[in-house]
Amino acid sequence: MNGKRDKKKIQNSPLVIDGHFDLLMDVQIQRERGRSNVIETDYYPRFVKGGVDVVVASIFVDSTFVPEMALRKALGQISALYEEVADSSDKLMICYNAEDMEMAKAWGKIGFLLSIEGAEPLGNDLSLLRVFYELGVRNLGLVWSRRNAIGDGSHFQPVKEGRISGITEFGVRVIEEAEKLGITIDVSHLNDEGFWDVIALATKPVIASHSNARTLCSTMRNLADDQIVAIAKTNGVIGVNAASMLVGNTDEKSDMDQLINHLDYLVDVAGINHVGIGLDLCDDVMKYVSSEDLASMPRKPFDVIPGHQSLPEFIDKLSRRGYDDEAVKALLGGNFLRIFKGGK
Repeated sequence: MNGKRDKKKIQNSPLVIDGHFDLLMDVQIQRERGRSNVIETDYYPRFVKGGVDVVVASIFVDSTFVPEMALRKALGQISALYEEVADSSDKLMICYNAEDMEMAKAWGKIGFLLSIEGAEPLGNDLSLLRVFYELGVRNLGLVWSRRNAIGDGSHFQPVKEGRISGITEFGVRVIEEAEKLGITIDVSHLNDEGFWDVIALATKPVIASHSNARTLCSTMRNLADDQIVAIAKTNGVIGVNAASMLVGNTDEKSDMDQLINHLDYLVDVAGINHVGIGLDLCDDVMKYVSSEDLASMPRKPFDVIPGHQSLPEFIDKLSRRGYDDEAVKALLGGNFLRIFKGGK
């Protein structure tokens, strides 16, 4: 793989956006260990082979560092991405809006848009939201699968806890300020109570960047049918998730075909304009996940799409399922692009 991208092919192909990828934890840790050009060396060849144009790179803070170190870890991950882009400016760029995404594709670069997965870095300080916006954050996942100052997460399996709540008073202010700034609200990982609070509060499209259908895989991390419909009614998008424990109820039933079953189901319930890909590929970061977070999972997840380089196989399967070129274009990135254009 020489890393070169055919400009004519780029211009004639659909914009491919992975709506959720936990890239930054690995990049930050690798750079702290003395490496540079981590994305260019480890990830860029996969993105090119898979035809990926834009990656929504999530800021995720492991439970080991919550709450005291959450802000520092988040800023460290953002800094690591900016340093990586500076090191490989001929191949990578930061995206702040849809225009930047289209520019990245035209220039043959991989674009990265920042998101937060779990708002622990904010603590209870609303003013920090603007700081993150100015640094490039455009998606806000209110919670991960744990409790914070905004609300309660949807656990991977039942846990012993006190009374479950919806969105807090601070959370309401965060949602209002995020919409004012132009940050999209992401409900993946949110519990059902909080989900319905968001639907009642939001005035702009809501996304579930990396969630599947609960009917096909019964974890609470996935979406019930009425939730799928509710997101579509906001003109939002649901990104299918390739993590095995959200794809099938057992490892044996978790594969790429079952993932496409989820996509089919979401399209049937929400409509073709409200489904995308948020693959949540986790194999590269599982080695860093704390024992506490691993214990919260019913089984250790694996990727049913084995890396971004395998996207052509996924796309071929979509075509075999009967999705035409326009449908594939919408699913691979067109629908998420609409969100970044303001949701219209």
